[in-house]
Amino acid sequence: MKNQNHYVAIMAGGVGSRFWPVSKTSYPKQFLDILNTGKTLIQSTYERFASFIPEENIFVVTSADYSDIVQQQLPSLPVENIVAEPARKNTAACVAYISFKLKKMNPNANMIVAPSDHLIGDLDLFRDTCLQALNYTSDNYAFVTLGIKPTHPNTGFGYIEYKDGKNDISKVNCFTEKPDLPTAMAFLDKGNYLWNSGIFIWKAEDIVSAFWEHSQYMYDLFDAELAFLNTEFEAESIQRIYSKCPSTSIDYAIMEKANNVFVIPSDFSWNDLGTWNSAYDNFSKDEEMNASNSSSAILVDSKGCLVHSNEKKLMVIGGLEDLIIVNTPDALLICKKENEQQIKEYVAKVKKVKGELYI
Repeated sequence: MKNQNHYVAIMAGGVGSRFWPVSKTSYPKQFLDILNTGKTLIQSTYERFASFIPEENIFVVTSADYSDIVQQQLPSLPVENIVAEPARKNTAACVAYISFKLKKMNPNANMIVAPSDHLIGDLDLFRDTCLQALNYTSDNYAFVTLGIKPTHPNTGFGYIEYKDGKNDISKVNCFTEKPDLPTAMAFLDKGNYLWNSGIFIWKAEDIVSAFWEHSQYMYDLFDAELAFLNTEFEAESIQRIYSKCPSTSIDYAIMEKANNVFVIPSDFSWNDLGTWNSAYDNFSKDEEMNASNSSSAILVDSKGCLVHSNEKKLMVIGGLEDLIIVNTPDALLICKKENEQQIKEYVAKVKKVKGELYI
């Protein structure tokens, strides 16, 4: 039996600019089948949680611009469970919105907050880990995050330092943003650092209390409009809140300030699919370590390249090495794999030169 006090909030409001030109503002990566699995990222995320969370307790927090796409891709999701943000105000506002909403709906709500665009394997282990976290937060005033045991010194992920590795649930010392390579290597040598999955578990009433303690201004914004949540006036109310709401992350607003943050060192396979290189890691490779999703691509004397195209147009890639090549009907991206973090800069340049047409 699924626990009726268990909820999940799937965050699906990002624009995925590092996956340009496939991911665009009008149709970002969470609604795409990046890896040719037959399902979009948000569909896979929904099904993952529906295996152990009551389907009526699954909510998707997204931009109002994407509400119709969510409804189209998740037809079994109740329309009222699509929580539309009128503006992008980072993850603190997103978490405050759904937490105040669920606390009013069910004072015993115990919730998972998770991104919509992660790749997760070992689904039984993932489920068991989430239920372990939910059981812990049900009995304790605690905020739990799932930390991934690192396999290499990745500079594209945030890290969590924890106090010891002996317990199933350990106290968090601190969070660290994406480090440089020497720092990431030092983290692995120390042995008490985990990748930050961005998956959080807590009781709704507890995270609301944490906003009161650590982010009073944001708490007051939502608390003043509490009477309108879960009513026909909610959309108007949220418009008023978001017009005043600061843009900040839940890590900065709460997690880095709270002293009751815990982490579960987790063994399930995980990738946040944040960049083209992370997609490359998940594609099958040929003998020259080229990865391609296209039967129309022919690689000759080329090594370590990623080729992504859904076009039937023949592509011949000859004598090239370690490139990202992404072909869409209206844009072509070619850059060095080592420069993938600059794709946001490329997008900004396109916007400056060409306006919004290709963004």
